[in-house]
Amino acid sequence: MSYRLGVDVGGTFTDLIVIDEETGRAVRDKVPSTPHDPSEAVITGARQLCEKAGISAADLSLFLHGTTVATNAVLEHKIARVGLIVTEGYRHILQIARSLVPGGLAAWIIWPKPTPMAPLEATIEAPERVGADGSIVRPLDEAALRKNLKRLAEEKVEAITICLINSYMNDAHERRVAAICAEELPGIPVSLSADILPEMQEYERALTTVANSAVRPTVSRYVGNLEAALKDWGTTAKLNLLRSDGGLMSAEKSRTAPVNLLMSGPAGGVAGAVWIAKNAGFPNVLTLDMGGTSTDVALIEDYQARLRRETSVGHLTVRASSLDVKTVGAGGGSIATVPELTKALRVGPQSAGAVPGPAAYGRGGELPTVTDANVVLGYLPENLLGGSFKLDREASKGAVQTVADALGLPLLEAAAGIIAIVNETMFGALRLVSVQQGYDPRDFALMAFGGAGPLHGNAMGMLMGSWPVIIPPSPGVLCAYGDATTRLRVDAQRSFNKLVTQTSDAEVGAVIGELIAQTSDELATEGVAANEIEIRVEVDVRYAGQAFEVPLFSPPGSSIASLAERFDAEHKRLFTFNLSVPQELVNIRVVALGKAANVLAERIAKGDGNPAAARVRDHEVWMDGQARAAAIYDRSKLRAGDVVAGPAVITEMDSTTLVHNGHIASVDVFGNLLITPEK
Repeated sequence: MSYRLGVDVGGTFTDLIVIDEETGRAVRDKVPSTPHDPSEAVITGARQLCEKAGISAADLSLFLHGTTVATNAVLEHKIARVGLIVTEGYRHILQIARSLVPGGLAAWIIWPKPTPMAPLEATIEAPERVGADGSIVRPLDEAALRKNLKRLAEEKVEAITICLINSYMNDAHERRVAAICAEELPGIPVSLSADILPEMQEYERALTTVANSAVRPTVSRYVGNLEAALKDWGTTAKLNLLRSDGGLMSAEKSRTAPVNLLMSGPAGGVAGAVWIAKNAGFPNVLTLDMGGTSTDVALIEDYQARLRRETSVGHLTVRASSLDVKTVGAGGGSIATVPELTKALRVGPQSAGAVPGPAAYGRGGELPTVTDANVVLGYLPENLLGGSFKLDREASKGAVQTVADALGLPLLEAAAGIIAIVNETMFGALRLVSVQQGYDPRDFALMAFGGAGPLHGNAMGMLMGSWPVIIPPSPGVLCAYGDATTRLRVDAQRSFNKLVTQTSDAEVGAVIGELIAQTSDELATEGVAANEIEIRVEVDVRYAGQAFEVPLFSPPGSSIASLAERFDAEHKRLFTFNLSVPQELVNIRVVALGKAANVLAERIAKGDGNPAAARVRDHEVWMDGQARAAAIYDRSKLRAGDVVAGPAVITEMDSTTLVHNGHIASVDVFGNLLITPEK
C-alpha cells in the first residue's frame, strides 16, 4: 500500500493529513506549531498521525510539505549576509532600484526606502562585459576579480549572488566567476542569476537572485534538519516542498532555489481548493482562507488558479511565479478598537495571535476580537473540538462590552458591527481578485476554509453574490490536503524580445523545444516517466513600447497570430482598450508537471434528506438585528443529501460553519456543505 502525507505549518497549528492513494481514505490531525524550529512539530505530528492511522513509517511514499520558513525569514529580516558580484560600473544596482514608489501622491516624501538585501559594502565588481546579443565585449579579468573577492571574505558574507549584465544571453562569465568563488571562498553557497532568472531587466534579475541567496542558508538548514529527522524515523518517503505557484519541488532543488518557496504557505490552501472544486464539479471558484491573523483570497478559473509573475512578501517583490493570492489583516484574532479621535470602529490588522489569543480562550486575553464577537452572537458554541475546548462566553461579553460602551451601542449590536466590518475587509480583498481583474463574482462559487472561514462564508456569499458557498470537509486542514494532492513542477524561461512582425512560428518553436527538453530532463531525474509529464507553455506579451507584460498560456502548436489575437482580447478585458501597434514577445517559459496525484475523494453514506440525526440541541443566535431560534448540528453525523435550514451552526473538530437565516446547506456525496439562498 502507498500513502502520501501532507503537512502545512501555520502560525498557531501544524495541520497534517495522510491519504491512502488507492482508496482516498484520509486521516487528519493538528498539533501545536513550534516556531523556534518548525520541523519539530512536523515530525512530532507525522509520527502521531501515522500511529493514529495505523501506518508504519515504511508505508509512506511521499512526504509533501508547505512551509513559511522562507517567508518568515524575509518578514523578520532573519536573512543571510549576502555578497553581490556585478559587472564593473553597476555596483549601485540595488540602491538605484526602480522609480516605482508604493502609495498615493507624495508617497515618495514619507516612504522609507527598504534597505537592500545585499549591502553596498558587500557588493564588488567583476571587470567584464557581455553585449546585448551575447557576444563578449570585454573578457573577464580573473586576477582583478580574485583581488576584489578578498573584500567579501572580510565582510564575512554567508551567501554570494552573481548577477552580470546580459548574462541571460550568455552565462559563460557568470559560470567562470562562480568557479573562482568556489576556489577563493569555499563552502559559501553561490546563486547565479542565469540559473534563478535568465531574463532581461537586470534590477529584477539581481533582486530575485539576491533574495534567493538571502534565504538559502535558512531554508537549507531547515530542509537538512527535516531530512535527518525523517531518516531517523525510518521512512524512505521522498520529501517535496510546495512552491509559491502551487507545484512541488524536490528537497534538493529547494536548497538551491528557495526563492520559489516565498508564498508556499498560502499556495497550499489554493491547491487544496482546486482539488475540492474538481471533485465537487465547480470549475470557477473564489477562495476564502481565513485563519487567526489574516485571510488569503484567490480566484480559480476553469480549475486553474490565476498565476502572477511576481511574488511579494512585505516590501520585497521578486520575479518568481506565484499564485495570485491577496492577503488582508482580518482573522479570528483581529482586534476591534474605537479610536478616541474618530469614534469609528476599526477591526484589525492587529491580532491577539495564539497567545494570549481572544478573551474567549481564557488564556489571559482581554481585548475584543472577531472570535469574541462570534461567541457573543451565538455563532461559536461554547464547546469546541468535540468538547475538549471550552470557550469563556462571559469573558467575550466583557471584552466586546468595552466596544459597545465606546460606541454607545447595545452589546449585541456592537458585536454585529465587528463582524460586519471584518466581512467588509474580506469583501474588499475578494473584489481585488475578481471585479478588479475583470471578473463578475456572480459567475463563481465561493469556497470558505481555514479555522474561521466557514463562520463567515455565508455572509461573504451574500456580499459577493457568489453561490453556492462551499465548505469542504475538515476545512481547517485543507492546506495540508493541498500539499498532499499537488504535483512536481519545474520551469525554465528565456528572454526572447522580438516583435511578432520580426519572428516566425519556427523560431519561437525552436526556443520552446529547447526549454521542453531542459524541463523534461529535470523531471526525469526525479523519477517521472516521459509519458507522465505534462508540458505547459507561457509567453509574456506586450505592445511595442510598453513597459509591462501580460502572461498568456500558449497551447501546443498554437501560432504567433493566435497568440497576438488572444493578447488583444486579454488586454481589452484587463484595461478596456487596445493599441494599434505590433505585439512583442518578451519572455518564453515552459512548465513541466509530473504525474497527478492518484487520490480519490472519499464518498460519505447517503441520507434521506433529514438532518435530525445530526441535530445536537436547540440554540439561539443574534442575526439580522434580532434574536432567532437556531439549532446546532454535528457535521460528522450528516449524510449525503441532508439539507440543513438556517439559522444553524454546524460544528466539527477543526471548524464551525454558520448558515444564515433564509439559506440552506445541502450535503453532497463527498461531504461538502453547499450553502445557497432558500428558493
